[in-house]
Amino acid sequence: MIPTSVVFTGAFLMAVARFGSLNALEQDKRNPFWRRRLGAGLPSADTVGRVFAQLDQAGLRRLLHGLYDRLKRNKALDGTVLILDGHETTASYLRCCPGCLERKMQDGRIQYYHRVVLAMLVGGCLPFLLDMEPQQKGEDEVACALRLLGRVLQDFPRAFDLVVADGLYLGAPFVRFVLRHGKDAVIVLKDERRDLLQDARGIFRLEPPTVEIEGSIVRRMWDVDGLTSWTAMDVPIRVVRSLETRTVLRQRTKTPETTTSDWIWATTLSSKKASTRTVIDYGHDRWLIENKGFREMGTFWHADHIYRHDAGAITAFLLTLMVALNLFRAFVQLNIKPVLRERHTQLYFAQRLTAELLVGPTIPP
Repeated sequence: MIPTSVVFTGAFLMAVARFGSLNALEQDKRNPFWRRRLGAGLPSADTVGRVFAQLDQAGLRRLLHGLYDRLKRNKALDGTVLILDGHETTASYLRCCPGCLERKMQDGRIQYYHRVVLAMLVGGCLPFLLDMEPQQKGEDEVACALRLLGRVLQDFPRAFDLVVADGLYLGAPFVRFVLRHGKDAVIVLKDERRDLLQDARGIFRLEPPTVEIEGSIVRRMWDVDGLTSWTAMDVPIRVVRSLETRTVLRQRTKTPETTTSDWIWATTLSSKKASTRTVIDYGHDRWLIENKGFREMGTFWHADHIYRHDAGAITAFLLTLMVALNLFRAFVQLNIKPVLRERHTQLYFAQRLTAELLVGPTIPP
């Protein structure tokens, strides 16, 4: 009786307007905006949740692919780096569904949770959320990431040349999978038990670093190529280290404070493909999926809210949110003049967009 397009469009506009929950959407049900936009009345919260639990997830991924193709044709996407990382969307001791993962806590209680792996394309002015995959029972995050990466390589074979990931992904099966598909990898190296890291540290002590000063950051860099200590790999591995000292002025005490960060990455990139500083920049790009991905989605787009506790519905709502976020970023970056973008935050434009959607065009003072 209710077309699926009406349900999806209502939920999509809920994501764009950042209502935050289906109940909040239902509170606005009497707004004539919805009948004008949808051509029908706004469905109830239970109906939206039930439909999204049965929604075709492949169709939602085709929406993302179509958006990517349109932006690529318009030369709005120039990123060549794919970042992979996992994120826990929800955890509870009481509520569970057949798709929930389980873990036993120290106090003996069983906690139920959902976890996803996200793929984000960066490197240009517009970060783009490509795809996501929910972690299933009996598998770890890396296995889930491999399944996601296989689908991304099939759907977006030429979208990126490099995969950047956390130290959890530094395993021979993952790296071999990346190399087999003609891509390179930059992965955090932090397990002190690895022979690769121990040999690299021994060479770091013998070679003088290259020093680079950038504002308040003093960066000491080491670059060791051709290491064969990783016996599970049949190709030499390059290790890059960046010891960064940063001086900041604390507002409360008005005294300078110095912090030091020690970063080490293992990469398949040769020195001909990427310089030492380029590898360091690629390694630091991994934080973009935290800042521009999980944190922004959870803080401002209510990605951590469970609209319906069902594995299919959780995936469908997250994919819908990714479409909305990608469209919003493209709108702000490509349709708003640079002078106006510099004067306001993205939150300001989001509030204006919500007001004009639900109330009508507003005249600025």
